[in-house]
Amino acid sequence: MKHVEYNTNSVCARKIIFDITDEGNITNLQFVGGCNGNLKAIGKLCEGQNANSISTILKGNTCGGRPTSCADQLSQAIESALK
Repeated sequence: MKHVEYNTNSVCARKIIFDITDEGNITNLQFVGGCNGNLKAIGKLCEGQNANSISTILKGNTCGGRPTSCADQLSQAIESALK
């Protein structure tokens, strides 16, 4: 299992914390800061799901006028962790 703590850029959440199992699945996903209810929901939806699939689905998602979002930052965190 790999533990990941990713400092975000240009979003309300300050940090994303999660584990990737040896099978490549996301567990224990938490966002520090940001839109509490929405980010808890993302955590529940991602729990136990394949990291590559989650990254592909969320990549490029934007928030307001920003070129990124908390979901896109999660995608970037996953990509970085899997390198």
